[in-house]
Amino acid sequence: MSHACHHHHDDHDHSPGDSPRYRRVLWAALIINAAMAVVEIASGWRAGSLSLWADALDFIGDAANYAASLAVLSAGLLWRARLAWLKGWAMALFGVGVLARAAWAAFAGEPPQAATMGLVGTLALLANVSVAVMLYAFREGDANMRAVWLCSRNDALGNVAVVAAAGGVALTGRAWPDLLVAVAMAALALHSSRQVLRHAGEELRRTPAPAPSAP
Repeated sequence: MSHACHHHHDDHDHSPGDSPRYRRVLWAALIINAAMAVVEIASGWRAGSLSLWADALDFIGDAANYAASLAVLSAGLLWRARLAWLKGWAMALFGVGVLARAAWAAFAGEPPQAATMGLVGTLALLANVSVAVMLYAFREGDANMRAVWLCSRNDALGNVAVVAAAGGVALTGRAWPDLLVAVAMAALALHSSRQVLRHAGEELRRTPAPAPSAP
């Protein structure tokens, strides 16, 4: 899950960008995660599943992680910190939204569509496994490479939780398995966003903005 996948960079990080293959894999991982985020947000809305929304939050965090890894190849610390700051706030806002909707659904919501949950959860699991397979060859690289691979590997656990929640909804006819998984994943995302914002804030405070160029 994305809360376990954040890595801290400094000005002395060694870039993995020497490998064009690694850059291509990162771009593929970014596109897959961004696409799955859109699919899960839309499917979660149609199926009434908050766990799909919460898992979409994880995909959003992962896409931002891959974007940050690509940015490391050429961007300075200031821009990486700005990207992390924006990511932290986006995750926090989405996490609060999931928790608020879960509170409402606990009283007024109906059970989600278990079949859609299971299908999309399985698709998400396949997406994360495919990304992990692509990154497997780079798992023994530098700290950034290892973190990126572990991130994708660990995310499969969130997908398994969504599929399990779908089974729970199908068996009980109740919404609580979906709500339980959604609340747990949203809480982890909020914890993660707090860490990201703290680190990004520290980097922004100690990194001077570039001086404007002379006309």
